[in-house]
Amino acid sequence: MSNDNLLIWSAVSQPPKEALKTIGAGRLKGKSDINPQWRYKAMTEIFGPIGHGWKYEVSKLWNEPASENQVFAFAEVKVWYMDGEKWSNPIPGVGGSMLIVKEKLGLHSSDEGYKMAITDALSVALKTLGVAADIYMGRWDGNQYNLPAEMISDDQIANIETLIIEVKADKKAFLNFFKITDLKHMDSSIYDQAISMLEAKRGK
Repeated sequence: MSNDNLLIWSAVSQPPKEALKTIGAGRLKGKSDINPQWRYKAMTEIFGPIGHGWKYEVSKLWNEPASENQVFAFAEVKVWYMDGEKWSNPIPGVGGSMLIVKEKLGLHSSDEGYKMAITDALSVALKTLGVAADIYMGRWDGNQYNLPAEMISDDQIANIETLIIEVKADKKAFLNFFKITDLKHMDSSIYDQAISMLEAKRGK
């Protein structure tokens, strides 16, 4: 598969720090909220002004009852981008928000419920193109990349196995100390520590 398939994805996957805000409450507390304007800017940088290089259509708006007389607002959108000389196939997205929400003083009606539902639906459609993908994949928090840990190699596993036998170490206790169930799950960053700990048992 050609890397050209990821050209759009790679170009729009990482929002800048200033486009992010940490969510302070609710089920998503601690996660990053993305400024919608950055999404639209990213699309414009890649494809051109909206209406020429990319566009969207609100295909459906509706509401649904929720518990305690609250009401959800939902939106369905379709997004297109210019693919050479023609428009792409439509990219769907469905999003939601609260239209009537229960607060401490009672029910509150939001005049932005549908607008927020449309914004949410656009985020759903655009993220399938890769817009802000690194946030959704948990790889980027605005400050640093959270890359998967690199595990120790087969040779390093063999070295540890040999040392455990030589120094007559308790392998189960050794694994428990590092909170792993198998040596293949050991992070390479603690390999030297593990070797040093086993070597220290030689003189005992």
